[in-house]
Amino acid sequence: MRFQIDPNDRKPLGRTGETVPAIGIGTWRINNYSMAETALIRAIEVGMNLIDTAEMYANGEAEKLVGRVCRIIGRDRVFIVTKILPDRFSDQSKVIKALEASLRRLGTSYVDLVLIHWPRPGISIEKQIQFLEATVEAGMARFIGVSNFGVENLSRAIRATKKHEIVANQVKYSVLDKQVEKDLLGFSIENKILIQAYTPLEWGGVAKNETVISIAKKYGKTPIQVALNYLISRPMVMAIPKTERVERVEEFRGSMGWRLGAEDIEILEKI
Repeated sequence: MRFQIDPNDRKPLGRTGETVPAIGIGTWRINNYSMAETALIRAIEVGMNLIDTAEMYANGEAEKLVGRVCRIIGRDRVFIVTKILPDRFSDQSKVIKALEASLRRLGTSYVDLVLIHWPRPGISIEKQIQFLEATVEAGMARFIGVSNFGVENLSRAIRATKKHEIVANQVKYSVLDKQVEKDLLGFSIENKILIQAYTPLEWGGVAKNETVISIAKKYGKTPIQVALNYLISRPMVMAIPKTERVERVEEFRGSMGWRLGAEDIEILEKI
């Protein structure tokens, strides 16, 4: 096993001194917004208060959902992450306008973390980070990060910052898709960049894997709980599974408060 087991259910947000829950909730591909609203409120109530969204999710409807949740439960109880489309990064004013539109949909004056949704070809990483930093300077975001950045682009992004550090990189990562572990995970741990693992359940695929099922039985947990625990056992990794169901929120909650043994993590590493 290459990586030390992290026993903490709070993850460091880069070098900021702040922490976020090891499990947050995503809002991509929501079908039933009423159910999702109830589920998000429950997640926040039980401490999974990082909610991830993006301007492109359902053309802004996901951000509106998060805004409704904040109005119900209180903005100060929610850590909001949103993402700006790469097309905006041809010009700083376009980035600012895009985030202003997100803030209107969210019904808030700021987001806690804003990300570039994926690198924009044709515009230097340095320029993109400059435009992203401008959102913090304008008081529209507290922290900046990236999404779908590999080691080379992430390294350039880190070097490009002037006043505000890259605190997170949101990437696809699951017990069935461990591409991140080849080089990005080690690089992120070394540079104190929080990995936010999206699609950590592979749209239910982890629950069908025989190895995951077998280990879940050993611990008296569900395969989904084992799959999430595998991720949060890594230093500098949190997971952002999506759900619209309160019962699934409770299941996610049960992925925390314990850790897989090193021998079982090694078995899962071989999938």
